[in-house]
Amino acid sequence: MNSAKSCKVIAYFSIIPVGIQSTSLGSYVAVAVEAMSGVDGLSCEVTPMGTVMEAESLEPIFEAVKAAHEAIVDKGIARAESTLIIDDRRDKPRTMKDKVNSVKKHMKQL
Repeated sequence: MNSAKSCKVIAYFSIIPVGIQSTSLGSYVAVAVEAMSGVDGLSCEVTPMGTVMEAESLEPIFEAVKAAHEAIVDKGIARAESTLIIDDRRDKPRTMKDKVNSVKKHMKQL
């Protein structure tokens, strides 16, 4: 397989603080995303259900997840649950935008 530098790692990340008294999570998500935005070499896109990240390698993805967890803990949360899904494609370069455009192209063919 080709592991060219232009290949991207795309990941989906969601973090949920456990044990809070409210159903509102926006302030916690904001803290986590702000911490993730400080990671070099990482692009983030917040969606209604989680955050999609893109980087040249796995390291910034893992660094961002750690930063998000630490930020939530610093906000007083003693327990957090996360979901991380990684698409580490090394056969050809792909971006978040490429993946969306591919789906749109297929939808036009329906």
